[in-house]
Amino acid sequence: MTEVRKIAWDDIEVEEMSSHIGRRLIYTKSQMLAHVYLKEGAVVPAHDHHNEQFTYIVSGWLRFWIGEHADNPGDTYVDVRGGEVLVIPSMVRHRAIAMADTLDVDIFNPPRQDWIDKDDSYLRGDK
Repeated sequence: MTEVRKIAWDDIEVEEMSSHIGRRLIYTKSQMLAHVYLKEGAVVPAHDHHNEQFTYIVSGWLRFWIGEHADNPGDTYVDVRGGEVLVIPSMVRHRAIAMADTLDVDIFNPPRQDWIDKDDSYLRGDK
């Protein structure tokens, strides 16, 4: 990045991933910032990625299953509510469900190339 830019979230169109998930992206060569909008009941299927991730819940509430519990969700989960941050290291499998309408700010390093290329079928469509 060679120039300073000011960006308003409202100037970025919401990409509708499914009837329950939408997002807006801002990224550079080395980092990505995303607003993810999840309606209550939205499911983010189990997945992992080489990117480090911060998930900051601005409002709402997400329930995460981590590691071995991501593929077989049971009673072991982490609730992340408004004002809280979940740090997800590289290659840690995770799954989430929105327990309420949620605004989630995700920060990735490096940027999620699959999100940029729209090659993220696990998030697209209704399951």
